[in-house]
Amino acid sequence: MEEKIEIMHLLQSKQILEHELQSTIYGSVEVREKDSKKYIYVHYREDGMALTKYVGEYSEELYNLILNNSIKAKELKKQIREVTKKLQQFNYVEEELSKKVEQNIDFAKRNLVDTIYKQAILEGVATTFADTKNIIEGGKINNMTSEDILKIVNLKHAWEFILNKNVILSNTNYALLCEINKMVEEGFYYSAGKIRNVPVTIGGTTWKPEIPIESDVKVELEEILNKKVNDVDKAIEILLYIMKKQVFIDGNKRTAVIYSNHYLISKGSGIIVIPTELTEEFKDLLISYYEGKETKTIKKFIKDKCYMSI
Repeated sequence: MEEKIEIMHLLQSKQILEHELQSTIYGSVEVREKDSKKYIYVHYREDGMALTKYVGEYSEELYNLILNNSIKAKELKKQIREVTKKLQQFNYVEEELSKKVEQNIDFAKRNLVDTIYKQAILEGVATTFADTKNIIEGGKINNMTSEDILKIVNLKHAWEFILNKNVILSNTNYALLCEINKMVEEGFYYSAGKIRNVPVTIGGTTWKPEIPIESDVKVELEEILNKKVNDVDKAIEILLYIMKKQVFIDGNKRTAVIYSNHYLISKGSGIIVIPTELTEEFKDLLISYYEGKETKTIKKFIKDKCYMSI
């Protein structure tokens, strides 16, 4: 088990490094002149191919940034090689995704902004679709709190993490659950990614979840994952279990949605997201579910109104 966790950590590190490298403008700088103006292009290699990219109008600041980025890119590539070497020491072999799973990943990526926006609304984040899109694309927002912006940024990172090929190929297990919560709650709690060890209360109800026991959570998750039901029903059970169990100090709904979607996407079976116009109805059903009043109703609600097949 420890080896599997270490492999997952290495895969996560590799995914973060590769993402940072892809987001970095670097390469051999070329300055071209046209109509008395200067423009910067960079030449670089990717997957063995020689590529050229236009960067922007010339400025000393931009020019020097690219030079510094080129040094940074070398270090990132070195770190990626080191992580790859460690994975090889664990005899890790990269598997191939099925066409169905690849299509599901593409489907999830195409809907990513909408999915994150809907998750943010479910959490009570004061955002619009346009602001959410702007944040995800790295733009500046002036009319939102820093906490709300960070929640959206964290959702972006968590989704990018699970949509990585190597992570999709990983098991939907307890270790992954903790990693997702750690990313969702990054910057909010020092205990992010760790099982809750203090009582919590739920708004809208007097019902209180018991303090979770790690060994029980692992067993209960395995029991759900081993059930003889279809992938969609299984993902819905996973989602509701994590929300009701309140495994972590915070971010349980966000974690549950992303974790259950990891399972669905890994099976090429679509995605689950709560539509914004149905948020209040879902919350009401969730409270009834917490209190043991409703089980079938909320499951049918999710399957009929929140599930999207590819």
